[in-house]
Amino acid sequence: MEKKDNKLRVLVGAVFLMATSAIGPGFLTQTTVFTQQLVASFGFVILISILLDIGAQANIWRIIAVSEKRAQDIANEVLPGLGYVIAGLIVLGGLAFNVGNIGGAGLGINVLFGMSTEMGAIVSAVIAIIIFLVKEAGKMMDRFTQMLGIVMIGLTLYVVWTAHPPLGEAAVRTIVPEKIDFLAIVTLVGGTVGGYITFSGGHRLLDAGIKGKNSLPEVTKSAISAIGVASLMRILLFLAALGVVAQGLALDEANPPASVFRLAAGEVGYKLFGIVMWAAAITSVVGSAYTSMTFIRTFHPFIEKYHRLFIVLFIIVSTFVFVFIGRPVKTLILVGALNGLVLPISLGVMLVAAYKRTIVGDYKHPLWLTIFGGIVVILMAYMGIYTIIHQLPQLFE
Repeated sequence: MEKKDNKLRVLVGAVFLMATSAIGPGFLTQTTVFTQQLVASFGFVILISILLDIGAQANIWRIIAVSEKRAQDIANEVLPGLGYVIAGLIVLGGLAFNVGNIGGAGLGINVLFGMSTEMGAIVSAVIAIIIFLVKEAGKMMDRFTQMLGIVMIGLTLYVVWTAHPPLGEAAVRTIVPEKIDFLAIVTLVGGTVGGYITFSGGHRLLDAGIKGKNSLPEVTKSAISAIGVASLMRILLFLAALGVVAQGLALDEANPPASVFRLAAGEVGYKLFGIVMWAAAITSVVGSAYTSMTFIRTFHPFIEKYHRLFIVLFIIVSTFVFVFIGRPVKTLILVGALNGLVLPISLGVMLVAAYKRTIVGDYKHPLWLTIFGGIVVILMAYMGIYTIIHQLPQLFE
């Protein structure tokens, strides 16, 4: 019975680790900005992105589970050396975005207690480090992300209630949009399953011993459930923002999500935003640090032995950069552009691996999942290349 309960805890923990890794400061900002631009039609963008998210994540988690290997090791077996390239991109991307996550956590504490953003960032970093230093770090991480995930959803639900969004119009435009923004779709997919995010739960299950063909039904359910939790938060935030925008109120360009909470629920709403922002940011710090290090653990016995210390170092470096340098915008744009290629490359590698008997044995990968994954690879590769061609030159003008 205890073993069964432990397995359920890990499965649920993987769901919330992935979902809360996706729900970071960028997630909150993207959702409110796109709602302001597309109004009720943003519901259609969310619907399509959810389908693409499922196509990417179900493929990746299943192949990690059935091969019983981490993504970088699978990539090295498909094409020697490719795993090191993907790991490098994941770690660099994770580090760059973790600077933003640390900053978001600092902002949350600033809103709640008036403490400086830098000091709030340091306090948040210490909390994240403590999680990885306790004896049962995996269990602690699972509970921490679950608790804060539920808190975020509950508080945002309250703000939706106070915002009084036009639910009927949102439902209609989700099926029959007035306008379609493909860049918004790709941005949402990248923000939900891009970079390290989609691998967080898959690697967590592998670390906990949930792997092999027999575990595939549970792994698939867990993968889809994780998208469901992240998408629920996306939908609630969309409805809250839609309620505010539908009233003709303007969002603050400097901090769109904060203004949604404040306009919908007054100063109480602003404090609730502080809680949601801190919860979103700190869980993303935990997810980014944990997952980024799973990509290099297998490369050397020394890293495997001291992987917790590497996680702690990862958080310390992110915090140091934010506190003493700030958010290096050019670096974030550069790494973000490169990170846009991580999903199509890694998912493409997984789809190839699904048909290599040396990796997956006699496992037969579902054709619908392959087609689904192929669509995501093509879409994300196109937009990733587009971003690099059109954004990177601007960095050096």
